[in-house]
Amino acid sequence: MEDKYKDKYRVPPARLKGWDYGSHALYFVPICTKDRVTYFGEIETDLQGITSLQKTHIADIAYANWLKIPEFHPYVELDEFIIMPDHIHGILFINKPDKITWEVNKAGAQSKNLASIIRGYKSSVKQYAMLNNIDFTWQPRYYDRVIRDHKEYLNIQEYTYNNPDKWERDGRSFENFYKP
Repeated sequence: MEDKYKDKYRVPPARLKGWDYGSHALYFVPICTKDRVTYFGEIETDLQGITSLQKTHIADIAYANWLKIPEFHPYVELDEFIIMPDHIHGILFINKPDKITWEVNKAGAQSKNLASIIRGYKSSVKQYAMLNNIDFTWQPRYYDRVIRDHKEYLNIQEYTYNNPDKWERDGRSFENFYKP
């Protein structure tokens, strides 16, 4: 089926159909740099076999701005998070236990949901880069996964924590991690 908007082909949405992305839930969110350029640094392994990211300045900004997400969205709690050379990924908990309305994900202006959180985060890092003449660009979209049970949550937490060790072995990609 051809998907067009204003007579142009478009990529179908990656969001879970019928899901309210402002609802009380855990979300796994990887966000890539444009063309997977390693703006955030390089993974290095020391003599003891310990891997770490040799971070760039923009990686420090991406990290600091991630930690600020709850300041702008007080209903968000941060969980595991890591910065890799060409992407970041983390777990966000939208903590709205009293939310009673269900608003299915839709195109257009949105607030107080995952899209608005990620839009604000990405724009804060990009704005810093622009103001400080740092070469940096995000991929236009992002991936997400609604975490549906405790086992999946533990798997994603472990994957995030161990991601630097898997960088070369898994082909530098989070796409190799989880297939529902």
